[in-house]
Amino acid sequence: MLKFKQKFDLHREVESDILRKEVSVCRVKEYSGALDIRILNIERDGGILYSWKGATGTTRIGKYDSNTKQNKLLYTFDKQVSVSSCSLNKEETLLAVSLAQNTRGEERLRPISKCLTLLIEIHPINNTKVLKAVDCRVKVQFLNSETDRRSVLESHLLLLTEDGYVDLYHVLLTKQEGYRVVMANPDHLTKTAERIVEDFNWVQWDGHTQRLYYLTHNVKFLMRCVQFYPSHNCETVLELPLDLPANPFRTVKFVNLGFDHYHVEKAEQEPVRMEVFTNRIVGSMCVCYSQPIKEQEVIYTVLLVHKDCSRAFRVSLGSDQSQQKATQFHPLFIPIGYFILVYLQGYFLHCINTRQQEMLCHSLFLSGPDVDLGLQCQSANITVLHAEEESNGSLLDLATGRIHSAELSPAYLLQILRADPPSRCPSGESEPQRLAALHCLLVYMGNNPNLELKIIEWLCDNVNPFESFDQIQEFILASLYRISYEKSLSLDKVLPYSSVCDKKEIPVCLSKVPGVSCTTDLHTECVFKGKRSERKPSSHMTHMQENTKKVLSTVDTWCLDKKLVPLFQEEDQQQRALIGLTVDKLREHLNRHLPRLGKKKIDSLVVNYVAKLLELIRHMLESVWLKSKLGPCVLCLTQQGSPAEWSVFHFMFRILEATRGLCLPLPPGYHTLLSVFAVRVLPHHTFLQYIDHGVLQLTETFLSRLMTDLDNSDANERLKFSVLKRLPEPMEQRIYHMWDHPVSSASISRNYVRTLLEKHSKNKGFAFTGRDKPGFRPEFLPLTYLAKVLSDIEEQALNPFEEQENVDARFVEETALKQTLILLGYEEK
Repeated sequence: MLKFKQKFDLHREVESDILRKEVSVCRVKEYSGALDIRILNIERDGGILYSWKGATGTTRIGKYDSNTKQNKLLYTFDKQVSVSSCSLNKEETLLAVSLAQNTRGEERLRPISKCLTLLIEIHPINNTKVLKAVDCRVKVQFLNSETDRRSVLESHLLLLTEDGYVDLYHVLLTKQEGYRVVMANPDHLTKTAERIVEDFNWVQWDGHTQRLYYLTHNVKFLMRCVQFYPSHNCETVLELPLDLPANPFRTVKFVNLGFDHYHVEKAEQEPVRMEVFTNRIVGSMCVCYSQPIKEQEVIYTVLLVHKDCSRAFRVSLGSDQSQQKATQFHPLFIPIGYFILVYLQGYFLHCINTRQQEMLCHSLFLSGPDVDLGLQCQSANITVLHAEEESNGSLLDLATGRIHSAELSPAYLLQILRADPPSRCPSGESEPQRLAALHCLLVYMGNNPNLELKIIEWLCDNVNPFESFDQIQEFILASLYRISYEKSLSLDKVLPYSSVCDKKEIPVCLSKVPGVSCTTDLHTECVFKGKRSERKPSSHMTHMQENTKKVLSTVDTWCLDKKLVPLFQEEDQQQRALIGLTVDKLREHLNRHLPRLGKKKIDSLVVNYVAKLLELIRHMLESVWLKSKLGPCVLCLTQQGSPAEWSVFHFMFRILEATRGLCLPLPPGYHTLLSVFAVRVLPHHTFLQYIDHGVLQLTETFLSRLMTDLDNSDANERLKFSVLKRLPEPMEQRIYHMWDHPVSSASISRNYVRTLLEKHSKNKGFAFTGRDKPGFRPEFLPLTYLAKVLSDIEEQALNPFEEQENVDARFVEETALKQTLILLGYEEK
């Protein structure tokens, strides 16, 4: 499910360097003592603080610089001590340390505090100031802002105690002898300390954003967030009420405040485990908390602050797994992009979509003993390292000292798409996993041409829609959603991302997961208001045409060198009108819900949205075109289609079906191309049924090719006549002019005569001209008389067919004679 890349290995990056240093200190060829290296803290700049047992019974503290890949010795205690918390200031001049005091043996005879907190000058090593000596745990953490205030030497240190309060120490520094950095007034540090928080029972530090989250309880639980600014001022920027179980924390819980190897709380003794995750890239904030496994059931809640809602999940672990001994009492929360992965080793992996949270089917749920992250370690030893600016998560295995970056594996998700459902379960039960995997691939990882091509290949291999969703509709909407979301985060709530949400009856398999129950609590909901603009009907069509021109010109600039599939090469009035209408309606929608974006921004967004839609369909066709190895000959109507062309036709038909279901336009020329494939691969009677059922929309471009490219054999004649009968009368008359055939000539003549005689009947004062004299041809009097009447009318009225065809009385006479000879059997067609 996850793809890992090792970022740090304590034994590889640190241990070998420490051994060399100890060898030089002890002046031996090989150091054989136990190092007992332990990671203490990870600072904002990625520096890793660690301790080890040095030679001659000392304890040393060092730092690994992740940028230079170098190790540095910071401080050495002349005896073995237990470092429970440690932090280094940005300038590497001060080291704050909390020591867990050993009260066993002889030391019991004298009073001693359980925790000793020191502030040590290390540039160079000089004075040591005792900040706290108390009987409770104390965590230390330097603030590390991005500001570069070289003129003022100062550091700011947070002290967080198990008694439930947080103090901020402002440490002024001074230089002596040009290089020594010392505390300016160490005796006044405690007196000038600022109390930031009082009476908390849970606290989490976010070093990347310099935020402190803490939980208090009076009548109800309230989580607050304190933001520390570069000026070293701070303020409470968030207050969030939480609905937690009673007595959620038996002792004060510290999160992301280093690693205390001398106080490890048993997981089964934690009534609630809670963490906060934020992501600046996707604009999300999630509060996740869980309760320990009880009666083969685990309960966890994900509060989506950015969506004003929370989702509580209750997962049954199943009686068949009751014999297993749980090594993990709480699930592990892993943030990756806008997904929160909830992992319980050996039981389930729940990939929660925090952007499309409305339906369970957009979150991937995998269960069973085979579910595995891919790490060769126990999940109980894993600590999640989170940075707001990074889309990928990092996992620290404290047992081995290794740090891995983690990201979702596209190969694993593609495997879910391609997997056949197990024989013992219906196909519908695997469809929610396919839908969730498809959205994850398209929206989260979609900006990858190679991956997109693999998804299109999967669509080609699975053309028929699934029982619960249409995969082509999901591909189109999810791809457009990703592209639009990258342009503006505001579009998250106003553009569709799935066709499933619009179904009148959502399939049960998409709304429920076996063994998982979910409840949703909604919070404040935003309401956007705006005025709807009215447009005069007279300018409506002109406006539609302008919309279409903008979209098609945008597409042309994107695919100047991509002419593999003959699209965008004809005037398809119906699709052009639909393109313009889509732009207009989408613009109206955004103006109503997001007026703050401004007219110019909205115009650009809607034009790009529709252009990307057309480009996406063209890209799908090009991919299947290349896969089937089609050439220019497929556009010839006189040849029979191949099995590859049948596959392409079926895929095009499914795209047509999907876009119709979504009321979306197609590229101009799409219907022409689809009709060409239909003539080549379908029997004529089936082709006509497709027309009768409205599947095929015949364009004038296709009809003109049908009339001119196919010869007048009996089968082709029957096809042409059958098609002409199914056309609207205005189009039928236009197409007749393109077919060189006696019947078409007769039809043209009849229409010509009808038009002229209708004008003649309206002109009551009409008088015949000089042609009504003796000497007129008497060969066939009815035809001769008709031709004479038509000629006289032509002299006084404009010929309605003159601009289109060379149609006149002489043409009518010749056509009539030819038709008579054919009927008498003296001439063939």
